[in-house]
Amino acid sequence: MNSIALKSFVGLRQSTTEPRHFSAQPKPLTLHRKLKVVAGKYSPKVQGRNLRVAIVGGGPAGGAAAETLAKGGVETFIIERKLDNCKPCGGAIPLCMVGEFDLPLDIIDRRVTRMKMISPSNVAVDIGRTLKPHEYIGMVRREVLDNYLRERAKENGANIINGLFLKMDIPKDKDSPYVLHYSGYDGKTGGVGEKRTLEVDVVIGADGANSRVAKAIDAGDYAYAIAFQERIKIPDDKMAYYENLAEMYVGDDVSPDFYGWVFPKCDHVAVGTGTLTHKGDIKKFQLATRKRAEDKILGGKIIRVEAHPIPEHPRPRRVKGRVALVGDAAGYVTKCSGEGIYFAAKSGRMCAEAIVAGSENGKRLVDEGDLRKYLEKWDKTYWPTYKVLDILQKVFYRSNPAREAFVELCGDEYVQKMTFDSYLYKTVVPGSPLEDLKLAINTIGSLVRANALKGEMNKLNVSQ
Repeated sequence: MNSIALKSFVGLRQSTTEPRHFSAQPKPLTLHRKLKVVAGKYSPKVQGRNLRVAIVGGGPAGGAAAETLAKGGVETFIIERKLDNCKPCGGAIPLCMVGEFDLPLDIIDRRVTRMKMISPSNVAVDIGRTLKPHEYIGMVRREVLDNYLRERAKENGANIINGLFLKMDIPKDKDSPYVLHYSGYDGKTGGVGEKRTLEVDVVIGADGANSRVAKAIDAGDYAYAIAFQERIKIPDDKMAYYENLAEMYVGDDVSPDFYGWVFPKCDHVAVGTGTLTHKGDIKKFQLATRKRAEDKILGGKIIRVEAHPIPEHPRPRRVKGRVALVGDAAGYVTKCSGEGIYFAAKSGRMCAEAIVAGSENGKRLVDEGDLRKYLEKWDKTYWPTYKVLDILQKVFYRSNPAREAFVELCGDEYVQKMTFDSYLYKTVVPGSPLEDLKLAINTIGSLVRANALKGEMNKLNVSQ
């Protein structure tokens, strides 16, 4: 799978071969090495201060970017309106994120080691048999994770501004600052806020699917799904059932193009669903998800209702001038699974690393070329993952028979191992050629059986 040549995202410039350096004086024949060109080296030095970067949005992408920038000698500002934001989100994070971002275990509500994938006909398949003793999927609440990442960035020198970003003035030359306009909320100005401005050298848009930063640079639109979630407090005996278990429901009743979920949190469960194609029916799909899980959440009380757009593909433009998009603002949510937390934090960190390197730790201005290094690294690392999951969604989420086949395949240990290894460590795992052949045969068999079942059901409906 890794050997497949994949195209880069729309809107990216193709990378060019690095130039060779040749001496002007005649010398004995020698081999010349390629020079490593650092764009920031030839950009002007920042006078009397360090490079200034504003991050609009304080979620995982913004928090991760801010910490990296602050540690790297960059004067850093986060503008976030809702510092107690509870974004509607399943809250699943892969094991690799815990280590990569040095997350303390006390912010992880649950360590999921078992999952049930439940088909349209309510056939349940247990997933997780291939996990090693130390492996798990972390379940977090966004308000807890986001706050932790912001506070850690603050401890490293980032400035947290409680404010609502309104617009920004684009500079007319390559060295002038961007001027950000926002409403500041500091407890003294009341509920309306106070109009303020901030001048910076670089802007990172980490402000989600409805990104105002993206609009300011004409980044283009993308298709988006709607996620709807209810947090439900259930009795202790039922909560014990979900101690280390998550459930995923598939079927036209819960979503025509996504899935429904029950994910455990600290003292409640998150029950939700999503859809791209039938947004107006989202509450109907949510009701069906609750109905499918009814016996396990009976007696529960809804304590919070949440809804939010989820991007379905990257934006056509993710960098322009000295502005870059990360996380949901850039469109980094995977098809099939709808995962976005890890990719948000990772993109924020990658973007920040490119700025720190290009600016020589905040001493020089950066340009679009520096920011595009982040895009090149991102696409090379994660584009295969996005492409594979896009294909899986198109094959297995298109009809109930296909979903039945998908659930059947999930019972295969080889499928589970490949899936969990790819998810937990964020790589497209190469498989065994023999096992891959068996999997292809099993996939075809599952689809054939599912479609045969559909044919028989149609006959029954006609006869009635």
